[in-house]
Amino acid sequence: MLPLRDIMTADVVTVTPETTLREAMELLARRHVSGAPVVSGGTLVGVVSATDLMAFVAALSGVPTERDTNEEWGEWPEASIGQDVERGTEAASAFFSELWDDCGARVTERMASVASPEWNVLEEHDVSEVMTRAPLTTLPPDAGADAAADLMGRNGIHRVLVTTGDALLGIVSALDIVKAAAEHRFTSRTYAFNRDTEFDERG
Repeated sequence: MLPLRDIMTADVVTVTPETTLREAMELLARRHVSGAPVVSGGTLVGVVSATDLMAFVAALSGVPTERDTNEEWGEWPEASIGQDVERGTEAASAFFSELWDDCGARVTERMASVASPEWNVLEEHDVSEVMTRAPLTTLPPDAGADAAADLMGRNGIHRVLVTTGDALLGIVSALDIVKAAAEHRFTSRTYAFNRDTEFDERG
């Protein structure tokens, strides 16, 4: 039996429940992973995946219902917009305002200010809002890789968390198991020897 401790990845990318969604998305993209365990005070409390993050973003309306006015930017008179079109100098964002004429705040205003809700919404929400909580799919480090493969197959997942109690020790992925199989690490060899009494003393 090949124990998980021998093939698991111990250097695991983790986040905390307080990690903002923007930070989580940037971390997953930077480390080229599709998810991360959520650890709080050394205790495994959940997992968050790129799918969780995308589902949250997809559910956003993308349209703020109200925003603080910024006098510095001012308003563009409707007449000047028409004149700019004739001169070919219309501001790019003004073109889209009539496509989204049912939005709460003017599109040109929203695109002009990085302080608008659409820019910072991912910083206003954290991982605790989207993560998957217990029960999580875990196995102890002395469990066999074949048990992990069976668990992945039955649950339609690609990773198993390796834990002792509530402490995260590592992760075993389907790729780790495939690599171990390719290296013939699952093969057990049995050597049979004759008993001493069966040896021919002449040979």
